[in-house]
This record gives sequence, C-alpha cells and structure tokens, in this order.
Amino acid sequence: MENFMKLIELCRSKKVYIQTHNFPDPDAIASAFGLQALLAHYGVSSTLCYHGKIDKINSRKMTDLLHIDIYPYAAIEKDMRPEDYIICVDSQKNGGNILNLTGNEVACIDHHPTFKQETYLYSDVRIVGSCATLIAEYYQKLDVPMTKDVATALLYGLKIDTAHFTRGVTIPDILMFQYLFPRADMNKLAILERNTMEFNDLKAYGSAIENIEVYGRVGIASIPFECPDALIALVADFILSLEEVEIAVIYSYRQKEIKFSVRSENPSVHAGELINQALLGIGNGGGHAAMAGGSISTENISQLGPYPDTAIRELFLHALEKNSN
Repeated sequence: MENFMKLIELCRSKKVYIQTHNFPDPDAIASAFGLQALLAHYGVSSTLCYHGKIDKINSRKMTDLLHIDIYPYAAIEKDMRPEDYIICVDSQKNGGNILNLTGNEVACIDHHPTFKQETYLYSDVRIVGSCATLIAEYYQKLDVPMTKDVATALLYGLKIDTAHFTRGVTIPDILMFQYLFPRADMNKLAILERNTMEFNDLKAYGSAIENIEVYGRVGIASIPFECPDALIALVADFILSLEEVEIAVIYSYRQKEIKFSVRSENPSVHAGELINQALLGIGNGGGHAAMAGGSISTENISQLGPYPDTAIRELFLHALEKNSN
C-alpha cells in the first residue's frame, strides 16, 4: 500500500485516465469504477475509458444501473495529451487485448499472467480469480469506506469472472467475497444477474453447435461471422460444459482479425500457454490456466493457407501434442 500511496501522490498533479481492455466486461468495468472511487477519496479525479465497444448486455446493464460513466476513446481522444497518466486495469499494455491511447501508461493493476515485461511506476499483477478482488483489497487494507454501488459492482465482477466461484478461485477471492457481500445492494445484484443474453446471441451458439469437431477431449468450433469478445468467451464456456469436452477452442472471423477464446478443465493443460504456443509467430494470445484469449490479425491470416479452419485445428492439436510429450 505504500507504493500505491506514492502513485496517488504522483497523480495529484496529472490528468488521470483509467483504461480497461478493449471490450470491457463486468470485472473490468467494476475494477475501473472501484479504483476511480478510491482515487477520488484521496482527491484524485479520473476518467474511465476503453478502445473498442461495450458489447454485452450485462456490461451495459451494469453501467446504467450503477451509474458508471465510462467513455470510448473516440469520445475523449481530443482531450487526451501525451503527458496524461493512464492506469491500466484488468489489462496490460501490449497485452494483445488493449490498444495504446494518447498518454503515459504509468500503472497496471491486473490478474492475468504477464507474457511481455513492461515497466510501470506502479504495478500490481497477481493471479487471482478477478481483478475486482485486487481493488477490493485496497479498500480493506486502506480502511476506505465504499458506496453500495461500488461494492455491488466489485461483487458482480468477482462472481462473473470466476463463473460464480467455479473457475480460477483463490483464497483472496473468497476473502473479498466475504468483505463485499454485506456492503453490496442485493436487489441490484439480482437485477444484474437476470436476463444476461440477447436474441442475436443465439446465432453464435447455433453456429458453434453446427460445426463443432471433437478430437479426444478437445472441442474446436468456429463462428463464421463477426462476434464480440464477450460472446465468443460465453460460447467457449458453453462448449466446455459438454461431457465429452475438457478443452474448448472457439474462434470468430472478424473484419480485421480472427478472435479466439480458449477454456481448459484439464489441470495439465494451461489455456494461456496453449494459445500462446499455438499462435506463436502468426498471432498472439495468453491468459489464465483455465481461460485465455488471442487473435490472428488480417495480415497474418494468409499464412493459414487456403483452408484456415484446418490450419487452426492443426495448430492447436500440435501445440497440445507438444505439451504432452
């Protein structure tokens, strides 16, 4: 906390932005919102931002219900300056899921593994179930009061990123659940947890169901149309729920890239390492042991040859075979 307080002192004389990954999910939004309120407690104002789109109904409901102001880069680009401070939350610069904005990335608070070493004035990267856990710990350790909306956001982000405490859960996550629960608004939490799917989402599920192929315990499926990050991840979770599948690889063909989501229930297969190895030299990827994401940019898609689906399947199966040897 001593280093965090030093960061706050440095921020007092700067314009501060808190940046999430490009398609902020509930955990990213909650963590940024919680950090914003914490900085405000110490007299530091900040603006929440992202470069991409809030593309899922639960994220949009969260910002509306809990009165969270978060802006796309296009809305604030003209106001940002190179000397402004940026704090990366639930993401790391050059991490593959966050684009550089105008400003100086001086701090990083994240719960994903680090695959590219970067230098910050302040860094807190710990492998826990959700980034919201780290922000909640700051409140606890600094003995700072939190509003019901902040507590509700953090609790919801924690529940969503751990799939309701069934994925990647650590002791700090459990302790912060205990800390947040009595401070949150249970009525608002119940609203957030209802009606989290839109009708158009069914097309992505249907497409994956139609073309899924299972190799051993590995399920691989494509979505042959533009699909947001959060939905690809939900489809990956859905495929992983099949009895025959313990590793799921789902990807969507988008205008500028092929976007991947990987899930693993096999303790010997680290999802982040799997996608990093499978896409090595042709794309980028990384993440946790149980969940990971990545992409192949347009300029590299040609390397997949005339049958990209076959090439993608072989890349992942080869990486799995290599890991097992």
